[in-house]
Amino acid sequence: MKNILIVIDDIEFRYFEFNKLVTNFWFIFEFLNRDYNVSITLKSRLFQKNATPFALCNKTYIKNNDIKKEDETKTVCLNDFDIIFFRPDPPVDIDYINATYILSYVDKSVFVINDPKALREKNEKLYINEFQGYIPENTVSANEKIIKEFLFRHKEIIIKPLNRCFGSGVFYLNDKDKNINAILQNATNNFKTQVMVQEYLPSIEKGDKRLIYICGKLYDYCVRKIATNNDFKFNEHNKDTLKFAQLSKEDKELENVIKDKFEHDGIYLAGLDVIDGKMIEINITSPCFFINEINEIFNINFEKIITDRIENYVKSIKKEDLMLI
Repeated sequence: MKNILIVIDDIEFRYFEFNKLVTNFWFIFEFLNRDYNVSITLKSRLFQKNATPFALCNKTYIKNNDIKKEDETKTVCLNDFDIIFFRPDPPVDIDYINATYILSYVDKSVFVINDPKALREKNEKLYINEFQGYIPENTVSANEKIIKEFLFRHKEIIIKPLNRCFGSGVFYLNDKDKNINAILQNATNNFKTQVMVQEYLPSIEKGDKRLIYICGKLYDYCVRKIATNNDFKFNEHNKDTLKFAQLSKEDKELENVIKDKFEHDGIYLAGLDVIDGKMIEINITSPCFFINEINEIFNINFEKIITDRIENYVKSIKKEDLMLI
């Protein structure tokens, strides 16, 4: 197990340097330090010849304690890698979906994180509904009447687009707002595009927790994401908006709730956004693990802990596969 491919986001590829706020760079840095061959690519650089998947890749290396990418681009068969991380940011649009189709042609001996089928079928907003009893009440619709009924029943709601990230397009709305019609029209693209509306949880004023799930384990290390700039939600990644947090009893119980389902669905890396023990979103496309902040808050090397977990998990899976032969 020596060859790793990480499909990163376009902006990360364009400005490729060790930005400690970016989880992908921590993965690259730590795997390189363990003598792995780490290559990077973009979802747009995936392609296939008949049934064989390929990518245009650049190798990475460490220089002066920074990570660099080689200028030379090589065509590599995806079946030649041991692990492939698929971590471009949303939107989960047709280009994203097409990339997962190509990844579905990767040989089963290659461990793909997360499973491309899961990325297609398990929408980050909708997926919470497979864990009833551990989520806020919600409805998904583009219909004005249905959304307004939900609003006037709950008095306060959150409106979320289904395929975006970083809080983009997310609205808070109450039943006294004088712009209800305009906000709903904007959020639903003139009532043509489904959105999720969730009941408003007042504890969001204290921030929501990002719980970190890796290969069957929910970690005790987590952060609370605090709202800034007169917004109701976290929207700025810095030390003032990320605070120490501890898992509550309800948070810890979530591991038993999600573990078997995640395992079955092929979800190995996830970030759970939680308020009062309720999951408001399950990030599986490119979850940020806030490694830099967790290292500072808890005085640990979290990148080493999670890389150990991934290594050991993949080794155990490959060992099981060999025993079945």
